[in-house]
Amino acid sequence: MWLLGALPALWLAWQLWRAWNGEPHTLGREPVKGLEHATGDWTIRFLAATLAVTPLRQLTGWNWLARYRRILGLLAFGYACTHLTTYAVLDLELDLGEVAHEIVKRPYLVVGFTAWLLLLPLAVTSTTGWIRRLGGKRWDRLHAAVYAVVALGLVHFWWSQKKDKSDPLAWALVFAVLFAWRAWRAVVRRRDRGR
Repeated sequence: MWLLGALPALWLAWQLWRAWNGEPHTLGREPVKGLEHATGDWTIRFLAATLAVTPLRQLTGWNWLARYRRILGLLAFGYACTHLTTYAVLDLELDLGEVAHEIVKRPYLVVGFTAWLLLLPLAVTSTTGWIRRLGGKRWDRLHAAVYAVVALGLVHFWWSQKKDKSDPLAWALVFAVLFAWRAWRAVVRRRDRGR
């Protein structure tokens, strides 16, 4: 699964290499911006895949999917880190003053950076050792922050799009379905416990 999840990053690295060498590539007229957009897209895809594991497992009975949830979440974090690093290092050339200035100046960057900050402890505490240290309920409460990460990520995506909002809207619908499934399951569980 790790290798499969790394394939888009390897493809993007190859495309960036081709762009820097003046060869044909798929990153567009501005390769760094193209890389930023692509890594952001892969972050959203892996977040959606992570959150789709539980509903798919519940609908199909394919319990083996659960073992991939952590890997998918860590891949989402990896692409989020690459997205942020591309912006800070390749776009702003690691000028920390400029990075801070841009983050404060542009609301969509504040929202995106906040999403990344919330994602960081989720990645750090994703191991079974951390589940034991925190206890299952506290770990579950902490990892419920993924919903805030998704909401902030969608706002970041929406605000960063100047004209065409169809992609952020499509992803908002995907996540709305995933969240609605969880809400419905919670209501059913609560109702069944009350009987």
